[in-house]
Amino acid sequence: MSSVLTQHQRVLSGMRPTGLLHLGHYHGVLKNWVKLQHEYECFFFVADWHALTTHYDDPRIIAESTYDMVIDWLAAGVSPGSSKIFIQSRVPEHAELHLLLSMITPLSWLERVPTYKDQQEALKEKDLATYGFLGYPLLQSADILVYKAGQVPVGEDQVAHVELTREVARRFNHIYGREPGFEEKAEAAIKKMGKKDARLYRDLRKRYTEQGDQQALDVAQALLENQQNISLGDRERLFGYLEGSGKIILPEPQALLTPASKMPGLDGRKMSKSYNNAISLRESVDDIDKKIRTMPTDTNRVRRTDPGDPGRCPVWQLHEVYSEDKTKEWVQEGCTSAGIGCVDCKRPVIEAMIAELKPIRERAKDYTDDPSAVKAIIDEGCEAARDVARDTLDEIRKEMCLSR
Repeated sequence: MSSVLTQHQRVLSGMRPTGLLHLGHYHGVLKNWVKLQHEYECFFFVADWHALTTHYDDPRIIAESTYDMVIDWLAAGVSPGSSKIFIQSRVPEHAELHLLLSMITPLSWLERVPTYKDQQEALKEKDLATYGFLGYPLLQSADILVYKAGQVPVGEDQVAHVELTREVARRFNHIYGREPGFEEKAEAAIKKMGKKDARLYRDLRKRYTEQGDQQALDVAQALLENQQNISLGDRERLFGYLEGSGKIILPEPQALLTPASKMPGLDGRKMSKSYNNAISLRESVDDIDKKIRTMPTDTNRVRRTDPGDPGRCPVWQLHEVYSEDKTKEWVQEGCTSAGIGCVDCKRPVIEAMIAELKPIRERAKDYTDDPSAVKAIIDEGCEAARDVARDTLDEIRKEMCLSR
């Protein structure tokens, strides 16, 4: 695990601005972000460059959606006091690192990313034979590595992108981390730790390199993390020396697998704008009521007196998300015995959904009414993100002999 432990406390995640956010985004991403921001140092960004990879021919939706999306994040509970909220294109270091990484990344690595062909197949109506689309996983790697993020919350379909990022970081460290006199510098750094810690470090390193003792590696990394007598450069050097590699310039991130969203759409399929089966985070009470009341139900229930099967009904999937056990038992009994009608069954879902979205809608209105506050949050987040990204690029330019 080639990664500096402090970086494991940093999380990075982004979202493409391509339209209104809906309950699928809330249950699948935003609730997790709200939780993570209290456990890690979090960077959340609007991935507008990523949106261009598929919407390059009509970028207006990107501009229109950017601020609306940030408002939805804030309304859902993402806090600018607990996380950095910024726009990707306002931190040009992402693009510079993408360029530099493209110099060392084999073309075959990008062509084998599973989502490359899958997305081309799913979006046949778009011309995606572009470098931007082929290279977007590497841009994603740059997004992660420019902040040296240790944890990247992703769904199962994105794990391959994090693995690509790990491979790119490993290759970069292999090429540029083997500085002249690396072993001599590492041995000199060990001596600075003091006799006791130096002896412990050597013992742990030997146990890991000769016996593959993972616990020894973990203890050694913790020892370096708490070491006060060495510089940051020496610490990174010794992290790499532990594993027999060069200096760790870019730590390898870990995929933080997020639970799959259990939020179904109004037709039983995954909630998606493209399926026209979504309820937005700012949906009005009347529209929520209308959309749920007109949802399709079990096709076997032609009449009120016909018994139904909740397993065949999209409304039951919403009960799985919103209803307590007592309510679900009532639905199961009432539906299978024709004791309740479909309108009766939908009422608890309508009430629960309205209750969930009410505070989000109210907070969103507060931010909509005060656009200067949203702008200030974004400006502050962009500047904070740039400060971190600049430091990384300064180090990378130096290692690649591009220092100004």
